[in-house]
Parts: sequence; C-alpha cells; structure tokens
Amino acid sequence: MEENRKVEKYSAWIFVILLGCVSLFSDMTYEGARSITGPYLGLLGASAFIVGLITGFGELLGYTFRLVSGYFVDKTKRYWLITFIGYIINLFAVPLLALSGNWVIASILIVLERFGKSIRVPGRDAMLSFAAKRTGTGISFGINEALDQIGAVLGPIIVSVSLFVKKGNYHFAFGILLFPAVIAILLLTISKVLFPRPENLEIKNMEIQTKGFQRSFWLYLLAVIFVAMGYADFPLMAYHFKKTMIVSEQTIPLLYATAMAVDAIAALIFGYMYDKVGIVILSFASFISSFFAPLVFLGGIFGSAELACWIGIILWGIGMGAQESIMRSGIADMSSQQKRASAYGIFNTGFGIFWFIGSALMGYLYDKNIAILVLFSIITQIVSIPLFVFTAKQKKAGL
Repeated sequence: MEENRKVEKYSAWIFVILLGCVSLFSDMTYEGARSITGPYLGLLGASAFIVGLITGFGELLGYTFRLVSGYFVDKTKRYWLITFIGYIINLFAVPLLALSGNWVIASILIVLERFGKSIRVPGRDAMLSFAAKRTGTGISFGINEALDQIGAVLGPIIVSVSLFVKKGNYHFAFGILLFPAVIAILLLTISKVLFPRPENLEIKNMEIQTKGFQRSFWLYLLAVIFVAMGYADFPLMAYHFKKTMIVSEQTIPLLYATAMAVDAIAALIFGYMYDKVGIVILSFASFISSFFAPLVFLGGIFGSAELACWIGIILWGIGMGAQESIMRSGIADMSSQQKRASAYGIFNTGFGIFWFIGSALMGYLYDKNIAILVLFSIITQIVSIPLFVFTAKQKKAGL
C-alpha cells in the first residue's frame, strides 16, 4: 500500500512538471508576441486608441469567457479536448501574425490568442489541481507559475534578439515563435498519452461536495476582487517611467524582466508557505505588495526615485507571484472535483472583470491625481487582508 502511494505521488509530480513545461513554452510564445504587438499594430497603421481598445478587449474576453469554458469542462468532463482546442487557438494565432498584412487582421489574431487562452485555462488548472492534491497544492501551482514566468522572460528576449538580427523585421519575429508553440503542443500531447484520465490522480475524499460552493469560496472571491482592483498593470507603470524619465527607456524592459524573475521566485516561496499555513499567507502577501504603488508612483518623496521604483517593482513582482500560485491553489482546496473547472472559471472571470475595472479607473486617476491613485491602490489591497483571514477561519470551520 505504501509503495503504491509513492508511485502515485511520483506520477503526480511528473504530471505537474509536464504541465509546467507546457506553460513555459506557451508563455515563451504569446508573451514574446505581446512584447511587440503594440508597436506592430502601430506599424500597420493602427492608432493609439485602437491599440488600447484591442489589447483591453482581448484581456477582458480572455478572462470572462473562462466562466463558459469552465462550465463546459465540468459538464462534459472532456478536460483534454477543450484544453487542446484552447492551446491550439492560443498558440498558433501568434505565428499567423507574421502573415497579417493590415491592422484589422492582426487585431483579430491578437484577440483570438486571448480567446484561446480563455478556453484552455479552466481545464488546465483543474487537471493540475488533481495532481496537486497529492503533491501539495501550493508548491505545485508555485512550480507551474515559476516555469510559466521563465517562459515569460525568455519569449521577449528571443523576440528582441530576432528583431536585432533581422533589423526590425516583425514578421520574422512572430514567425520564429512557431517553434516554442509546436514544442508546447508536443508536450501537451505527451501529457495526454501518459495521463489520459488526470482526474484519477486526485486523492479521493470521503465527502464530496457537488451542490454549489461553500461560503468560504465566495468570501475568498471577494478578497481576490479587492486585490485585482488595486493592482496596477505594468503598462501604466511603464508609461509613468517613460513620462517622468525616472529611468531610461532601455531600462524599462529590464524592470519588467526583474518583476517576472521575482514573480517566479515568490511563487515557489509562497506556494511552499501555503502548504504549511494555508490561505492566511495571502494576507501577508497583500500587505507586502500594497507598498508598491507609493514607491513606483511617488518614489521621489522617499529620496532616490529610481531606487524607489526598483524596490516598488520587486514588491509588485512578489504580489504577482503570490496571486498566480496561491490564489489558484486556494480554489483547488475549496471546490469539489466535480465542479473544479467551474470554480476556476468563476474565479478567473471575477478576477479579470475587476482587474479591468481597476486598471481603467487607475488610468483615469493617473491623469487627474496620482496621489489618489496610490491611495486607491493601497486601500483596496489592505481591505483584502481581513477578508483573507476570515476566509481561512471559515474554511477551517468547513463553511
């Protein structure tokens, strides 16, 4: 019996690593593309308004459709089929950008890439959670996020080098991303062949909740919504850096790369801590990351604006790491296997909608009064702290 448990746990770890590698090459593909889609649309004749509208709509669609996708995954139990469809759309829309001759076609492909991601995320996260129940939900999602972020760093580097070598040839840069896309699909295929029924990886519990979600789930979602609303997008911070010239234009990509590296490390650390102390660790993460806004946007009042901005970006990266690992882990522990994909769909939709609302509001506040923007960011994240603590108590009480 003990030997069987070891084999099952070993199999679960293999599955976690395989899906992590799929995430690595997937992120290499679409994050590489996202690093140049703005300038590319401009090159094809799109206005700044069109660029903002297309990218914003793509993100909104990429989150809200997860509610539908998650429902269909739970209803049909076709985890692999729906995940494959999502990955194929998500990844192959990128190299097709190399063939787009105008901004309308390019815009459709950019939105299609986000749509593909919205299809595959609930099923992928549900399958990962099945294995994570054996390996530890926190560390498993932490490893997935760490590998994910390695791809997010490597993708833009590949694109940057290809643009340098080919003297600004965007079509070549998008075309080269076909290779990591193919590798990601091959790894996904291997995962399916080795683990055709990933739901069997999960340790079966005696009590299975099949009707609705517990109170702790909705309270948790409320706490996450506050975090989402107050978390500034990097493009807004990059806009601020360029406008104020706190750092050089060449340094801005390095700031983003640093944030992604910190994100990867923080995901592993917080994932490990989640397995030790539970959801309450998110209150600590929210407290730490709440200081990024004053450091980034009001850095001058602390002395060196450039040093403050680097510290702020590190804190922002810590918060991102916690969000991408622990938050997904919490959903796995607060939902039954039968409704896991739906839970991820609801979670991602709520997070995405309020991230979009918060981002739009902070963009507006930036033009009106930066101090109010900072205050809004701090307050929304601080409000989430007692909500995470209360969620942990409710979950412990089985409510």
